[in-house]
Amino acid sequence: MSALTELAEAVGPALAEHAVRDPGQGRFANVSDRTRGFVLEAVREGYELHYGTPRAFVDVDDDLRLLGGDALYALGLSRLAEVGDLEAVAELADLISACACAQAAGEPVTAERAWAASEERLA
Repeated sequence: MSALTELAEAVGPALAEHAVRDPGQGRFANVSDRTRGFVLEAVREGYELHYGTPRAFVDVDDDLRLLGGDALYALGLSRLAEVGDLEAVAELADLISACACAQAAGEPVTAERAWAASEERLA
């Protein structure tokens, strides 16, 4: 099962009804640590719900995109906290903040650079 499929099964009912049946391989399939791979997928899908095009969810209205994105951020960070990976929690919290600032400033390229740097550090 791909991390995206697992993610779609882990969300609450409001977002679950928008889950893609087979979202395919995740963006972070190369991450060897399964928990970190799942978390990166969750946080990236949350980011995409806020600012782009998610892979695991479709036809989500604007209000649910915002709430669903926040829920995916929380799901990812809570999984890391459960296993005590506080370094990764801090990294992703900083990433979420940096991406929000970059998007608010109209600098999506800066957000993508932040993603690439965080993926490298967490992979």
